[in-house]
Amino acid sequence: MKERLVVIGGCAAGMSAASKARRLNPDLEIVVYERTGFVSYGSCGLPYYVSGLIDDHNTLVVRTPAQFAKRDIQVHLHHEVTEIDTENRRVRVNNLLERGGATRGRYESYDKLLVTTGGRPIMLPDFSLGDLAGVFVMRAVEDGVATRDFVQQERPKNGVIIGAGYIGLEMAESFHELGLETTVIGRPPQVLKRFDSDMAQIVQDELESKGIQLSLGDEVKALEGDAQGRVRQVVSSKGAFEADLVLLAMGVQPNTALVETAADTVGVALGQTGAIATDSQMRTNLPDVFSAGDCAEAHHRITGRGDYIPLGTTANKQGRVAGTNLGGGHAEFKGIVGTAITKVLDVYAALTGLSEKEARALGYRVQSTTIKAGSRAHYYPGGRPMHVKLVVEEGSGRLLGGQIVGDEGAGLRIDVLATALHKGMTIEELSRLDLAYVPPIAPVWDPLLVAANVALKE
Repeated sequence: MKERLVVIGGCAAGMSAASKARRLNPDLEIVVYERTGFVSYGSCGLPYYVSGLIDDHNTLVVRTPAQFAKRDIQVHLHHEVTEIDTENRRVRVNNLLERGGATRGRYESYDKLLVTTGGRPIMLPDFSLGDLAGVFVMRAVEDGVATRDFVQQERPKNGVIIGAGYIGLEMAESFHELGLETTVIGRPPQVLKRFDSDMAQIVQDELESKGIQLSLGDEVKALEGDAQGRVRQVVSSKGAFEADLVLLAMGVQPNTALVETAADTVGVALGQTGAIATDSQMRTNLPDVFSAGDCAEAHHRITGRGDYIPLGTTANKQGRVAGTNLGGGHAEFKGIVGTAITKVLDVYAALTGLSEKEARALGYRVQSTTIKAGSRAHYYPGGRPMHVKLVVEEGSGRLLGGQIVGDEGAGLRIDVLATALHKGMTIEELSRLDLAYVPPIAPVWDPLLVAANVALKE
């Protein structure tokens, strides 16, 4: 009989793994169970679908179940795995479309198992989706479709976003494009909490200059609705905000409920972050059980610790590594440096490695350098200011992290700093890089080199 691989979860990590395993092992039976109605989609595009920039949500889908079937990968949509029985090498699967299917399941065997259950949105205490109409999260394709349908049908005027991270600010732009009076409420005293406050302030200024109201250092107490069960206001520690559309964007946490619920029988170990612990091959502590994506930890190349920074780039890479090993090959995931970028109206904010506050909290002795420079040659029209911050370890001069806020070209420069971090470069080595120059896209002294030279002087 063929060896059977069961994949729990069909988004970035799961389908990357299934595809890679199939390429390496044409004889492997591969079965994927996904509780939603879509697999292999770009959830990062959902804010732009809601705003109308992307017209059809199906364009976010990379491959359909039918396309996977042609590659002999069986995908079962609306199927939820509710139990893992590692002793008998089987999972319990519920068909959510069958009558009573949400509670009546069947057991399916596996030889190898991959858990890619992703992340789940952090929710308000004592509140569940469905309690009030007009309250949404933004995680799966169905969430984007439901939000856009609501906007088109109900024509809301006041939108409140709870959470000031990547999704929260991208959705603030979406609401702004739709003409809503938009308020962003965040518990931390700044937007984009992974950034240092001086760099986050530039993004905050951009939001407020476009008329988006910010209430930071604030905590939501309750959502209140009318007699028809529609949301009407958000009550926080700083006041009440009128709302007929609310987005919950307080971040995500690893969706480990499946392994936690059956911890006595499953025994899958969690790391210090609460996500599933794996080795470099994406193996868990149990034989033939792997994990990848937003439910799993990632090794941080700078700190040497397990970290939880859920991003689609990491999920795809981890899935590819897991699939290689599940398919009979050998691959290792070497870790992350936490590189991320987001677009907020006309500003791009990007970071990699450790922020100054993170580095200090971890006990590093650091110095930081922040410069402001033009994104193009000073005489070439259309240039905009960009801000670069470098975080350097005192003594060794090793680069620990960087942040860039500016226009599109400014944001993409973060990849240079990410590469430097992967190679363990010092600030002196960074200053010697031979970077490209042409007036429409860069000055003769690239802002990264300027920042590195200033850091050397300091």
